Amino acid sequence: MIPKPSFAIIGAGKVGCALGKLLVERGYTALGVYSRTTAHASFLAEQLNAKLYNHPAEAAAEAQLVFITTTDREISGVAGIIARKGVCRPGQVFIHTSGALPSDIMQSVRQEGSWAISIHPLQTFSDADSAKVNLPGSCFAIEGDREALPLALELVNDLQGKYFIIQPEDKPLYHAAAVVASNYLVSLINLSTTIYKNLGLSEEQSLEALFPLIQGTLNNIAKSGSAAALTGPVARGDGSTLLGHLKALNQMDWRVQEAYRSLGLYTVGVAVENGSITQNEGTALSNIFMEVNNYEQKGNYCRLPAYEAGRQPNSHANRLRLSDGYVGRRFRYRRHSGGGLLR
Repeated sequence: MIPKPSFAIIGAGKVGCALGKLLVERGYTALGVYSRTTAHASFLAEQLNAKLYNHPAEAAAEAQLVFITTTDREISGVAGIIARKGVCRPGQVFIHTSGALPSDIMQSVRQEGSWAISIHPLQTFSDADSAKVNLPGSCFAIEGDREALPLALELVNDLQGKYFIIQPEDKPLYHAAAVVASNYLVSLINLSTTIYKNLGLSEEQSLEALFPLIQGTLNNIAKSGSAAALTGPVARGDGSTLLGHLKALNQMDWRVQEAYRSLGLYTVGVAVENGSITQNEGTALSNIFMEVNNYEQKGNYCRLPAYEAGRQPNSHANRLRLSDGYVGRRFRYRRHSGGGLLR
């Protein structure tokens, strides 16, 4: 049986601690640990039965895999420090776990003969213990030197994970999607609990009430896909209910109102995409989100496709009458041939 590679951890934070512990459990040998916070490094080194070092290059010198699990802003600098010490060698793989940054930020170790690759777990970690629980089975985005790919895939396989490979230039877009799915989901639920506070519910009561709904929604998405799982007033084309929502939200902070409008406008596109409403209905609902309660766009131009903006392609303005008699105001639009997204 081929022995698992040896490794070093540079940066004893949540991800570094979780990775180190999981890899040792799966037969990898921990050789060294370094971290700017000595207490964290000492604790992890003891947990991994590895040697504690006072310099990152010393920790990396003998390891086959070197994990730089520092903050994003420190990765390039740490790689440069190690490279300048002359401890890099051919066949050695340097790995960072940043979602936003490409492997190119470790170019300094490449210049010294080592390989560089980024392996980002598509997962959220609130602390080291939750990271250790959540990492196995996660999906990983891999980007970097082709020669390092077999070791990266072996690592992901040992963590019972799935993976996909992306290009360096795609890292920001990839990470933006992850931020929407994780960080902004937290903000979205916080937005909902903030609204419920106006009913006298505490955050704990709100979360207890909302979690079954959230879980049911996730179940529907898993079963049917994100577009097909859409329900609610936008999916029904129920403009009267949406007008009532916006009227009630008018008493709340402007950020709550703007978030609701922005999410509603995006949701109209989802509803048109899945066929639950027509393009004309989408136009009507979009105008509600843009216009209700004298919400003006003075000096601005709508940045929506024709069916969402309430106009025909290439027209300057359009007047829309809703089924309940609500009449949309006139908006000015820049001409754009083809009726696509406006400049």
